[in-house]
Amino acid sequence: MRAAYLPGNQIDLLESGKDFFPALEAAIAGAVCEIHLETYIFADDESGQRIVAALMGAAERGVPVRVLVDGFGAREFPASLGHQLVAAGAQLEVYRPEVARLRLRRHRLRRLHRKLAVIDGRIAFVGGINLIDDLNNGSKPGLGPRFDYAVRISGPLVADIHQSIVRLWRLIGWARLQHRPPLPPPPTCTGDSPAGPMAAAFIIRDNLRHRHDIEQAYLEAIATARSEIILASAYFLPGRRFRRILLAARARGVAVTILLQGQVEYALLHYATQALYGKLLESGVRLFEYRSGFLHAKVAVVDATWATVGSSNIDPFSLLLAREANVAVKDAGFAARLRESLQRAMAQDAVEITHADFKRSSWPARMLRWTAYGLMRVLLGITRYGGKDYRE
Repeated sequence: MRAAYLPGNQIDLLESGKDFFPALEAAIAGAVCEIHLETYIFADDESGQRIVAALMGAAERGVPVRVLVDGFGAREFPASLGHQLVAAGAQLEVYRPEVARLRLRRHRLRRLHRKLAVIDGRIAFVGGINLIDDLNNGSKPGLGPRFDYAVRISGPLVADIHQSIVRLWRLIGWARLQHRPPLPPPPTCTGDSPAGPMAAAFIIRDNLRHRHDIEQAYLEAIATARSEIILASAYFLPGRRFRRILLAARARGVAVTILLQGQVEYALLHYATQALYGKLLESGVRLFEYRSGFLHAKVAVVDATWATVGSSNIDPFSLLLAREANVAVKDAGFAARLRESLQRAMAQDAVEITHADFKRSSWPARMLRWTAYGLMRVLLGITRYGGKDYRE
C-alpha cells in the first residue's frame, strides 16, 4: 500500500535518549486526556524508571494510561515496573507473552518492535528508541552511548498514529477474550489542526494488509533518487530486490552511503551482513561501521528532501516478521538536519570500510562471513519466511 502523505505537520528530530526521554517525559507530565505507549524493550533502569514514574503520575491524576510491551523484549517488565504501573491505575498488555521458550514455533518470531507514544491525541512519538538507558549495553559496559533516533510529531499525522495504536490495543484485548468495562470517554482532545509546514506519512508493517509497506516506501525513494542516498541500519541484510534497486541507483551515478553496526551484538547477523560488503564496495557504495557504541538507528535520507525515521531495520526480522512503524517526511529542512547528524556520526564515531581493506581479509574471516550468510538463508528457509527474495 502506498504511503499517504499529509501536510501541516511539525516534526522534530530527537537524537538518542538524551533528546528523547526528556521530551517524552514532559509530554506525559502535561497529559490531560489519555496516554498510549508501545515499546519492544522497557528496562528497569534509570530511564525506564523515569518514564514509569511519569506514567504513574498521570494515572494517579486520572488520565487513562495504556501501555503495550512485547512479550520477549520486555518479558521481565510486567513483574517489575509493570506491577507498579498497574497498581497506580494504568492498563498494561503484553504482546505475545513468552511461554514454553524451548518450543520453536514460527509465530514466536513475530514480535512487537514498534516504539510509539500518543499523548492527548496531540503529540506523537515514533522511532527506534526503546525505553532503556543509552549506556545500558549489557555485556559491553565500557562502550559509549547507544546511537538512535525518534521524532516528536504534532499536526494531522498524529490521528493516523493514534488510530493504529488504538486498533492494536483493541486487537490484543480481543485475542485474550477480555471483556473489560470500557474506560469513560476522555475530555475532547484532538491534533487534527495544522501545526507546521511538513508533509509526512505514517507507515507500518504488519502480517495482514501492510506486510510490505515500509520496504516499498524505501524502494520507491531509492528507485527515484537522483543524487544521494544515506542509509543507517543497525541490522542490515536486505533481500535480492532491495539490493538490486540500491545497486541500480549507484550505477546511474547516485552517491550511496550506508552506516552499519560496528559492534558484534548478534554474531550470526553481523557476519552475514559483512558477506554483502564485497559487492557493495565493488559498486562504489561507501560503507561505515559505527564503533564508539551500539548503533541502533533505522533511518534514511534521499536527495536531501525525503527522510524516514522509525523502528524498522533493513533485515528479514523487520521486513518479514515484526510489527514495525516508521514516519516518512518530505521536507528539505528535516532531511538536512538528519543528514547533518548522520554525517557527524560517521565522521566522529565510525570507521569507513574501503574496498582495499576488505580485499585484504584473511580466508578464515571470509569463510566466517559466508558461513553466517548461508546459515541465515537456511534459517529463513526452515521458518519459510524468506521467500524467493532470499534464495540465491
